[in-house]
This record gives sequence, C-alpha cells and structure tokens, in this order.
Amino acid sequence: MQISICSFSFHRLLAAGKQDIFQYIKDCKELGCTQLDPWNAHLAELNQGEDALHAGANPDQSQHLTAVDDEFLERVKRAADEAGLPFGCIAVDGAHIYEESEEARAGNRQRAYRWIEIAEKLGASHIRIDSGGPQQWTDDVFGIVVEGYQDLIARARKAGIQVIVENHWGPTVDPDNTVQLLEAVPGLGLLLDSWNWAHGKQAQGWLKCAKYATVTHIKTFHFTEDGQELTQNVPSFCKLLQDNGFQGTWGVESVPADGNEIEGARKTIQLIQRSVR
Repeated sequence: MQISICSFSFHRLLAAGKQDIFQYIKDCKELGCTQLDPWNAHLAELNQGEDALHAGANPDQSQHLTAVDDEFLERVKRAADEAGLPFGCIAVDGAHIYEESEEARAGNRQRAYRWIEIAEKLGASHIRIDSGGPQQWTDDVFGIVVEGYQDLIARARKAGIQVIVENHWGPTVDPDNTVQLLEAVPGLGLLLDSWNWAHGKQAQGWLKCAKYATVTHIKTFHFTEDGQELTQNVPSFCKLLQDNGFQGTWGVESVPADGNEIEGARKTIQLIQRSVR
C-alpha cells in the first residue's frame, strides 16, 4: 500500500517552529509513508509562524508563500533521497488560476511556473494548482480557468509532472463544477479530498468524482479510543475509491481537533490500512 501525508497535516507544528521540511521528512519516514506530499508552506520562506496559519485558513490569499531558493531545494532533495522517500504531490496555495484582474492572474501564473520548476527539481510526480474563482463561475471565468490549466499542463508535462485540481475552495466545492472542469481539460487530474464539499454535497461529490481520483486527501478530525473517525465514514470512502479502480497513493490530511498532529496522522494511517482491502 502506498501511503503519504500532506504536510498541511502538520501546519500547527510548522507555525510553532516545531517542524520544518527536514523534520517533516523524518516524521513521514517514522510514520511509514512511501512518499512525500508537501504543502508549499513547508517549502516557503516564512517570516513568522502566523504566515503558515494564515495560508492554511486562507488558501485564496496565500501569495506570500515565497518559494525557497535552489540551494535550499538541493538540501531538501538530498534529505528525501537519504530517507528513501520520493516526492509525490506538491500542494500549492497562492498560485490559483483565476483572479478578477489580469495583473493578479499574471502574478499567480508566474508563481505557478516557479512551483512547477520546484516540483521538477524535487522529482515530484504531481502538483496541485487550484482553479480559483467564485463558487459559481460564468462562461467567461470558466474559459479563463480552462486556458490556465491548459497552459500549466503543457509546461508541467515537459517536466514529467501531472497538474491536478482539488475540490478545495471556490467553484470546485461543487461536484458538478469539478466534473465540468475535468471533462473540459484533457490531462488534468483530480486530488479528491473526502471532506471539502459544499454543505450537503459530500455524498454527491464522492459518487460523481471517485472515478476521476488521481490522488487523495482523506480528512480526519475526531477519533474514538478504538481509532474510529466520527466525522465521516472513511472505510466507505476507501471502498468507493477501490470500487472505481483507484490504485494511487492513499493520502492523509488530518486536522485533529485535539491538536496532536503526529498522532492524528498516525491514527489516520492506521484507519486507512484497516479500511483498504
């Protein structure tokens, strides 16, 4: 079984100065991961911990996540190689495609290009770029989003990287919008998050989007003493993915209510292992 932890699962440790990208690599190794899925805040120059917390709560306002330099990236790649863990999906905030002004869109596009370069330097297989935009897009907005993904996909493909969209915020929390986008853009993959759906649309999101899943984020919040997740039916989500032929990496994105991020990730991995047959 292929297992990964999106490093957003440790955003509070990052903000508190108790974890950086190197400790993330060590923690993933200790927790039994088979690949690394960093959130780009772990690869950014953070002036203070609040920068990470702000980015985590406001992915549509995360342009302050300035990427580290190439020398630092070389150190990161060496640490990952020494741990025997390849890079999988880099989840990028602050480089989404749609903004109201052409100037803002151009700025985000340049950030996306830089993160694609970083993904290539690290040998990552996937990069998640959000669509951006209002919750219900017009034809004009949708056209801009489609063009943006086509541009990024062509650039990333040359580096052997697949661009993926996530049901994350804005229009993609609506399952119909996500399907519309995936059908309109050949080569665009889906990071299927079990939780991030508009109110009342989680079941619809699972049913309509499971067949498109390239990689996953399995969300967890509240565990019982015997390791069951109380917020959603994780075993059913895993079964649905398997029934739809999913053979990718089982990705953890735990957000433990008790604040113990290492144990939250550990319990989520154990729950996935029990759920996948």
